[in-house]
Amino acid sequence: MNAHPRNELADIARRLRIAVEIQGILREERTRSAPAALRRLRAEPADVGAARVRPAARIVESGRTAASSERSSGPAGAPAAASAPSPAARVVAPWEGDPARADSLGGLHDLYAACERCALGKTRKNFVFGVGAADARVMFVGEAPGRDEDLQGEPFVGAAGQLLNKILAAIEFAREDVYIANILKCRPPGNRDPRPEEIASCEPILRRQIELIRPVVLCTLGAFAARTMLGVTSGISRLRGRVHDYRGIPLVATYHPAALLRNPAWKRPTWEDVQLLRREYDARVGGAGGSS
Repeated sequence: MNAHPRNELADIARRLRIAVEIQGILREERTRSAPAALRRLRAEPADVGAARVRPAARIVESGRTAASSERSSGPAGAPAAASAPSPAARVVAPWEGDPARADSLGGLHDLYAACERCALGKTRKNFVFGVGAADARVMFVGEAPGRDEDLQGEPFVGAAGQLLNKILAAIEFAREDVYIANILKCRPPGNRDPRPEEIASCEPILRRQIELIRPVVLCTLGAFAARTMLGVTSGISRLRGRVHDYRGIPLVATYHPAALLRNPAWKRPTWEDVQLLRREYDARVGGAGGSS
């Protein structure tokens, strides 16, 4: 064991002080020599000096510029990269246009048979356009197709349709001599009421149907059809029993045949309404009977 531990410790401390002093001297030397080194670098050619002193940010920027240049020009001898193709123009479906483009009922049907203006276009089974004579003098307008109509693609074919046929016969009209349509051309799921966006999508089609058919009198079946065509919020009990005006065409509102099946008490006022319809028709066409 060393007999002089204090001397050994003193020697270690002295060596540490010397090491610290040497490091301080070296740092001072580097600080003093830095300006001279920079002056020498500035005196060197630009392509050498600039590469040595360029800040990191400049190097990153240069790298981006170089990479961008490589992407645009590509390897030597390689053809320039083609620019990204512009997005293809969206294909416009025929039914997205103006219904006024159709000059016949057949053309209007074909224009909108695949319509998806609203969500009903994805849930329907059939597009229920309308049925009857293209030059009918009387036109009936209901609310929307039901289950049977959706399956067969024709309005008023179920029990309500059979009752409508009887009502027509009672005022001396045949089904094939009138025209029958709905506000909506597709069945709402569960036979719920039509929604505003669905009406907005379908009403222009109905309007064009009326323009092409040019009936002398209209009859709405049910409160919803009457309110939609007349632009009112009144109930059917307030709207029935009198003649309204729809774009210059007399309009008679009455109950929907399906409502009569549920409430037979409404058959009497419905009979009064269709007699009023017949009188309006006769006044304009001049016939005392028949459908022409």
